[in-house]
Amino acid sequence: MSFDLKTTIQPNIERSTPEKKLNRLIDEIEQQKLLLAAWQNAKDEIRAYSQKALMPAYHELYTTLYEQMQVLWNSLSCYDLSKSDTAQVDSKIQALARLLKDSNMLSQKQLDEVEKMHAYYQQASEYTQKKKSKKKMTESFDEFENLDAEDESFEEDWNSEQYQQAKDQAKLKRQQDKQAQAEKIVNQSLKTVYLKIASIIHPDREPDESKKAEKTELLQRANEAYEQEDLFFLLKFQLEVEQSKNGSNKGLSAEQVKFYQQALEAQSQALKKQIQELIDSLVWSNKAKIAVQKSKGQLNISDLYKQIDADVSAVKQQLKAEKQRLMYMGKESGLEMLLEHQVL
Repeated sequence: MSFDLKTTIQPNIERSTPEKKLNRLIDEIEQQKLLLAAWQNAKDEIRAYSQKALMPAYHELYTTLYEQMQVLWNSLSCYDLSKSDTAQVDSKIQALARLLKDSNMLSQKQLDEVEKMHAYYQQASEYTQKKKSKKKMTESFDEFENLDAEDESFEEDWNSEQYQQAKDQAKLKRQQDKQAQAEKIVNQSLKTVYLKIASIIHPDREPDESKKAEKTELLQRANEAYEQEDLFFLLKFQLEVEQSKNGSNKGLSAEQVKFYQQALEAQSQALKKQIQELIDSLVWSNKAKIAVQKSKGQLNISDLYKQIDADVSAVKQQLKAEKQRLMYMGKESGLEMLLEHQVL
């Protein structure tokens, strides 16, 4: 059975603006469904490709960074470093531990070592912070003369930060509310349209056995679409069965156009969310995320393969640089050179 939702809208007369908008929305949903199907078909292949091409490079990179952390830790006891150099090394070790602690590229033994290192520097940082706080509390009265002005400045900064947080939270809530409303409309429309179809088709009311068998098959298709929450199919199906019942192609009333537009907009929002979630699940690097944002959810599958290749190239370049850095770290003269030029 063929479905053409657009041809049912008042044939042989000038289309109204709502009808034209409805037609554009129908075209958009058709494209969204094709795009979603393409991504669903390609996702396993994309994941397999990225696992094969990207994961080995990432694994080697994180292993190299782990080795850097260990070499630098040993250098603190092996070499006579100045106070400023020691601070640089400590800062680098802490940064590496923070980066590596949630990695899934290291063995459990390596992760345990990273966690110990991270905990050590966390405790050291907290201890230093407490000392600074204690020192502030014991400062002379003269140093607190400008306290009121500083408090006002701090309060302004705090208020500004709180305002931005509240603004961001409000924006997120609006997006969530919009999505929730769209899902609610889809669910309500699904039930409404399905019940309408069932009341028109209902095989039990058909005395003719051949027509009864045909209606049973049609109802089964409606049941499957309802279970799959395919509102777009059900809307087109409803129009088809209504026209079949009336024996005409008289088109949609203004009220019907409004209902279909609202329901289809909700369906479009749901499809956009599905596509975005699927693409997000295949995207891992910052460069790839930026590419997705720029494409506004219309990233081509071939573009993602190109991005994977670009990411592999970038990781390999970084790996080469980190291995060279590790080589210098392993020697006292090399470490001194890195510290001197502040490229640790």
